[in-house]
Amino acid sequence: MEHPEAQQAEAQGLGIGMVGYAFMGAAHSQGWRTAARVFDLPLRPAMAAICGRDPDAVRAAADKHGWAAAETDWRDLIARDDVQLVDVCTPGDSHAEIAIAALEAGKHVLCEKPLANSVAEAEAMADAARRARTRGQRAMVGFNYRRTPAIAQARRMVAGGRIGVLRHVRVTYLQDWIVDPEFPLVWRLRRELAGSGALGDLGAHIVDLAQYLAGERLVGVSALTETFVRDRPLPGAAGPGAAHSGAAARGPVTVDDAALFTGRLASGALASFEASRFAAGRKNSLRIELNGDHGSLAFDLERLNELSFHDHTAPAADSGFRRILVTEPDHPYLAAWWPPGHGLGYDHTFVHQARDMVAAIAAGTDPEPSFEDGLQVQRVLAAVEDSAEKNCVYTPVPA
Repeated sequence: MEHPEAQQAEAQGLGIGMVGYAFMGAAHSQGWRTAARVFDLPLRPAMAAICGRDPDAVRAAADKHGWAAAETDWRDLIARDDVQLVDVCTPGDSHAEIAIAALEAGKHVLCEKPLANSVAEAEAMADAARRARTRGQRAMVGFNYRRTPAIAQARRMVAGGRIGVLRHVRVTYLQDWIVDPEFPLVWRLRRELAGSGALGDLGAHIVDLAQYLAGERLVGVSALTETFVRDRPLPGAAGPGAAHSGAAARGPVTVDDAALFTGRLASGALASFEASRFAAGRKNSLRIELNGDHGSLAFDLERLNELSFHDHTAPAADSGFRRILVTEPDHPYLAAWWPPGHGLGYDHTFVHQARDMVAAIAAGTDPEPSFEDGLQVQRVLAAVEDSAEKNCVYTPVPA
C-alpha cells in the first residue's frame, strides 16, 4: 500500500526544488528533466524551483536548465507548496542544515555526496531521515556512479557468485585539476566549506563503490594523506601576471590533495584506495578491480560501458580477461535506452538516479544509498583522516 504522501504526489506530480546550480546542479537538472522522457515513471517529476544566492545567476540557471521558478533563499524553496522533494547540490557545509530542515518540513530529500562535512552532521541527518521515514518521506544520498549500468551489472555478478570468495578490492580515483600551484583557492580547497579535499570529493565515491560492489563494509583502515601545495592565490585576487610575480594575495589550503589508504572488509578481504587531484594527465580516472577465488572483475570509468571479467574456473588454455559490453536490454537500466552497442555517458547516471528516487517514493520503499549509508561512508572518511594524523613514519637506521 502506498503512503498518503506518495498518493498525493501521484495525483499532482512530484514537484522538485533544487538548491545549487553549478556543476552538480546542472547534472541533477539533466536527470530530472530527462527521467520521465526515458522511463515509464509512476510519478512525473516537475521542476518547480531552483535556488541560489545570486538572483541573476540563479534566474539564468533556471532558464537554461528548465526550472519553472527561481529562489534566492533555500528556506523559501522548502516552504513552497509545489515542492515535494528537495535536491541539495550545495557545498558540504550546508548539507545538514538544508536537508534536516527539508525533512522536518515534510519533504523528500536527495543530497549530494559526501553526505556532510563531519560525522556529527551526518549522524544528525541520518536521525532526521529515520524520523521522516515514519511519515512516509524518503531520503537518499547521491552516489551517482552506482547508477552506471556496468557498475550495477558488476554488483549482480559479484552477488551471484561469479568471482567466488572475495579476496581483494583495489580502487583509484585520479584527477589533475589543481596540479598548477597557481590555481586559485576555490571552495573545494577550504576545509570549512568542503570538509576535506580529495578524500571527501573522490574518496567518498570509491569507498561507496568498494562497499557496494563487495556487498560488505569496511571495518578498519590505515592511511596517509598529503597537501602538496600549502597556499594558493585567492579567487579574483590576481590580475594578469600577478600570481606568477608573487603579487597576488594568497590563502592557506586546508584540505588534503591526495589520500592513500588500505582497509579490511568484514569478510577479511583486503582493500586499497588512492584518491588524488595531483595525477597529471588524469582528468577523471576511476578504476576498480575485485579479485575472488573464482575470478576477477574490473571497471574503468574511461570505458564506462564495459567490464573486464576473468573466469578463473575455465581451463587455463582459454582463460584470461574478456570484455563485457554492457549495452544489452537485460543489463541494468538499458531496456529504456538505445539498441545494443549504443553506449551511455556520465550524464545518464543522474537520469538513473532520478528514476530510482522517484520509483522508491511511489512504492513507499527506502531508496539506496540511504542517509545511513552516507553516514557509514562519512565514518570511514573520518577514520582515514584520524589514521593519517596518527600514522608514524619510521626512518631506517643507517647501516
